[in-house]
Amino acid sequence: MGCGRVGSTLALILESQGHTVAVVDSSESAFRRLGHSFAGRTVTGIGFDRDTLREAGIEQAEAFAAVSSGDNSNILAARVARETFGIDNVVARIYDPGRAEVYQRLGIPTVATVRWTADQMIRRLLPHGAEPEWRDPSGTIRLAEVPVDRAWVGERVRVIEEASGARIAFLTRLGEGLLPVEDTVLQDGDIVHVVMRDEDSGAVEDMFRRRPGGS
Repeated sequence: MGCGRVGSTLALILESQGHTVAVVDSSESAFRRLGHSFAGRTVTGIGFDRDTLREAGIEQAEAFAAVSSGDNSNILAARVARETFGIDNVVARIYDPGRAEVYQRLGIPTVATVRWTADQMIRRLLPHGAEPEWRDPSGTIRLAEVPVDRAWVGERVRVIEEASGARIAFLTRLGEGLLPVEDTVLQDGDIVHVVMRDEDSGAVEDMFRRRPGGS
């Protein structure tokens, strides 16, 4: 639902990956963003209206994304998709970070675009802080990109995990994701993504900023 910049880009990416896509928008002119090559279905209507969703093929859908410009519309549409039509893979874009946390705890996956964008900017402005990339709904566990002292380069992932008490979920190496094993060696330029308890994040960050065995 929603054929703005995000919705049209999402639709084209999904279609390029071989998926069948239907797009719903209240404005017929919005579908121009899809271009002439888009082979999916376009339906003009309100994205949380049940008849509109049926026309778009919701009863055969495996997933639903609500990415209109309105928080209320996105949440309502996501709830209709999940609760009325039984769609398991549902996500809603939310601008208000406070609302996003509430709905996340209610079991509706959300992408808080304003907070996400701000976090991405902070990571680049303040590289010495670990802004969360993800938190579980309870707020207990976080996934964060953690700056690592270059002195750790050459150490095995197993050694780093034992020293920190955290888990290295994945590395970004030369622009690509890498799932490490315990004998993977940290290389210069690796971006380290760590899973840890939220309450331990400060201690883990401090340890990563220190030299191995140092203070």
